[in-house]
Amino acid sequence: MPLDPSADIELCAFSWVPDMARGYVRDLRPRWAIEEAGLSYRTRLYNAGDPRPEAYLAEQPFGQVPAMVDGDIHIFETGAILLHLAEKSDILMPKDAAGRASTQSWVFAALNSIEQYTLELFFLHVVFAGEEWAKLRQPSSHDFIRRRLGQLEKALGTRDYLVGPFTVADIVMATVLRDVDRQLPLTGLPGLKAYLERCLARPAFRRALAAQMADFTGEPPENFPT
Repeated sequence: MPLDPSADIELCAFSWVPDMARGYVRDLRPRWAIEEAGLSYRTRLYNAGDPRPEAYLAEQPFGQVPAMVDGDIHIFETGAILLHLAEKSDILMPKDAAGRASTQSWVFAALNSIEQYTLELFFLHVVFAGEEWAKLRQPSSHDFIRRRLGQLEKALGTRDYLVGPFTVADIVMATVLRDVDRQLPLTGLPGLKAYLERCLARPAFRRALAAQMADFTGEPPENFPT
């Protein structure tokens, strides 16, 4: 949906990030949820290279994005934001107790049982790629992650989505797997690869990605290496 400057939902995001991060900043997750639910939102943008103002640190103590304001409600951390959005729409989370519990479980599984381990790939492959210790660490890290992803593929089974219908849990899991796939391709995991492709083919994802990219209108900070 087009951004609405009068919308109650305000999403905090970045106006500039390095090229390698574009399309992967985590405000993509609530943008996707908002698009799936057909809600309206506006953005408040910060340059990732600049210090955050104190007013923003009062909303997001770590200066990260996203944070979200929904009327009088202030929320930070993507998991919390997504679960809040899920309460606003039948599309994002089933209303029955079992469906809600399953959705919530998979949201936390994506963040705690998958992403916290796969984040290491970025440091091993990019930040410390030239360090000898990083090269030595890669085989064991890759092996653990592949085993963990194999467990995920087995749990998914033949279902199209984690809970059955598409939910916010799939938004988190798909964005985690999308990050993984560019560092450690999902080779040998055809079920997960098909699941990821199915999620990313959703029109709401494409709209959310386009909206994030369109908001990158800022300039790099002074002295930023080119």
